[in-house]
Amino acid sequence: MRVEPLPGVPAATVDTDGERLLAVADYHAGIEAGLRYEGVELQSAAEDRREQLLTCLRRARADRLVVVGDLGHAIGDPFDDERSELETLFDALDVPVTLVKGNHDGSLEPVLADLDADVEVTPGHGTRIGPIGFAHGHTWPAPDVLTADVVCVGHEHPVVRLEDSVGGTQKERAWLRGSLVTDPFSEQFDQPVEDPPDIVVFPAFNDRSGGTWVNVDGQEFLAPFLPEGMADAEAFLLDGTRLGAYQQV
Repeated sequence: MRVEPLPGVPAATVDTDGERLLAVADYHAGIEAGLRYEGVELQSAAEDRREQLLTCLRRARADRLVVVGDLGHAIGDPFDDERSELETLFDALDVPVTLVKGNHDGSLEPVLADLDADVEVTPGHGTRIGPIGFAHGHTWPAPDVLTADVVCVGHEHPVVRLEDSVGGTQKERAWLRGSLVTDPFSEQFDQPVEDPPDIVVFPAFNDRSGGTWVNVDGQEFLAPFLPEGMADAEAFLLDGTRLGAYQQV
């Protein structure tokens, strides 16, 4: 497979165009500052996030990092803590970065320019790198992205609720993988989608960013094309456990 999750972590390797990419979604640098603004006090986990990402890059032996949206957390101008976290992160990175712009990244480009970071920022509707498409998922992917073999999206932060035999429950981040259903996209763009790709919905890299309970009745998805835009989607835990059809977990 061209998109292979790294066991145990919310990151995947992508082999395309002679490069090995490490792809992650929803890093949400500076999230603790945003939560503090909402009245929730948490000690910063910026160092843990950075070290986990650097470890993933080393494990993958990646040539490039692709962030599938929401590198930062603030919707508007980043907080000072977010700027500081990003500065430290980019000082530590030794590979180029592609940021697939997400709904939390609208004000990041001037910040990244100030940091002189080696980063390419794509439009919000996504991009293709060889035969792999990337779009954050807060808006419809561009038609060109849909011509890929696999489309990778974030934004949804999928999680599953697991229940044990005595009624205890726990939340686990999950991957979703299925086939793209073309009808919603054909209707949106008023043109057919030929050779529909697979779609992979990434778990959030940041474990403090909440999520969509994909196996709980009544939960609505965030992306405008989900869940109608995917079929036969299965859920996988970060450790690789295959849970089967996500609705039946």
